[in-house]
Amino acid sequence: MKTILITGASTGIGRATAELFFARGWNVVATMRTPNSAREDGRWLVTRLDVTDPASIESALQAANARFGQIDVLVNNAGYGLVGTFESMDEARIHKQFETNVFGLMRMCRALIPQFRARGEGVLINVASMGGRLAFPFYSVYHATKWAVDGFSESLQFELAPLGIRVKLIEPGAIKTDFYDRSADFVHDRSLTAYNDLVDKGMRRSNAFGARGASPDIVAAAIWKAATDGSARLRYPVGSDARGLLFTRRLLPDGVYRSLIAKQLLG
Repeated sequence: MKTILITGASTGIGRATAELFFARGWNVVATMRTPNSAREDGRWLVTRLDVTDPASIESALQAANARFGQIDVLVNNAGYGLVGTFESMDEARIHKQFETNVFGLMRMCRALIPQFRARGEGVLINVASMGGRLAFPFYSVYHATKWAVDGFSESLQFELAPLGIRVKLIEPGAIKTDFYDRSADFVHDRSLTAYNDLVDKGMRRSNAFGARGASPDIVAAAIWKAATDGSARLRYPVGSDARGLLFTRRLLPDGVYRSLIAKQLLG
């Protein structure tokens, strides 16, 4: 029986993924910063893990290995969005965004790779975003982290494939999760009046776009496919918006694409 470890499994994509793999007979290590679960089952382990805290990572892996013997698949799902005007963001907020979305993900990979390398197999699944290959207004630092995850994962695939370790990138479009409300960190200094109208319009339209997003279940299904298809495929766009926008981004010249996005979100 195989074992999957998922970060950020308390809600949204992480929770949906944990439930799907559990329903299909896998051992599940559902990790979160504040453990909370009423389920009692030998195949279900909930444990504390904060990707910004190396000690909690080590403790969670020890608990997982003690319960299940090994981990076969890692899903790096923990993350959040820093949103707003870049000029309003201080160094601490920017560092926190990278610490969670990039360095935390790297810590998890570094912690699991030795285990996978020793066995000559394993799957690293990084939940990125369509925002790792295209961009929208007022998401500059968030996009920077997701573009970093994209480049990191593509390069890492070259290193690990000869060792039997597969690297996967999940690229969701708009998904109905806490990303657009509770999990978002919105920053805008209203005294920077030149931005106010743009921010009001852009965030209203962006949030409306998110409210029409797909269920986290479709991302969980893509993660299942990435974990089990046995292929060397790297990228898994999820949702019609992600597939459509990524195709449009490749097809159109930069200037035309930027004008299209500006018109829809700021025009």
